[in-house]
Amino acid sequence: MNRPAEVTNPEPPLEIRFGPVDIAQVRIRSTDPGIIVDELTGRVATAPKFFERTAVCVDLSGLGREPNAAELRGVLEAIRRAGMLPVGLVNGTAATDALAREVDLPLLAQFRATSKAPPLVHAAPAAEPEPDVGPLIHTQAVRSGQRLYARRRDLIVMAPVGAGAELMADGCAHVYNTLRGRVMAGARGDTQARVFCQEFYAELVSIAGVFRVFETLPPELAGKPVQAWLDGDALRFARLGE
Repeated sequence: MNRPAEVTNPEPPLEIRFGPVDIAQVRIRSTDPGIIVDELTGRVATAPKFFERTAVCVDLSGLGREPNAAELRGVLEAIRRAGMLPVGLVNGTAATDALAREVDLPLLAQFRATSKAPPLVHAAPAAEPEPDVGPLIHTQAVRSGQRLYARRRDLIVMAPVGAGAELMADGCAHVYNTLRGRVMAGARGDTQARVFCQEFYAELVSIAGVFRVFETLPPELAGKPVQAWLDGDALRFARLGE
């Protein structure tokens, strides 16, 4: 009788890897669930494909006090009702760590708050300074569902960036072609980073976590060569050369 061959060196049942993951932050200034639901629902409605079921971290530093566990559970439920998925707390103290344990969430202490107060939802920067390196240059089209990340450097794209594509750079982001999709410069908190493009149709633009979505972008700049930069907490746009 033939016996089945034994399986040798099977693949492990799981792997743990670390990589670049952009997680939005929700910095709350109220623990009122109704206020939070109303505000976040409006944000989600402006860009449902970007915000619906997106993972977010909750920043309690804007409260000026430490909420109790019951208040925090109400906040987390309000965020879920708005369509987002809270996965942890950020920018916390030892008391925040204890609170995170009570609600069974991690405290992601590696994230740090920026010196200026950001809007309610913003991308999460890491804080440590990094040495400058040459830019990442990409010469092929970036299609829907694709992501490019220029870690610790600028990103230069020489081809079209399609709707649904995503560009991330710790430095500046340059697109010498049509820019659709989403672009995030200064991903690690560099407020001096800028976005440049030849033809502007972006779905979302973010610099150091401050963002604007397509519906709130200046319509007169559509299809034009544009740059974007931070002015304090405001994200500014202008035609190149002006």
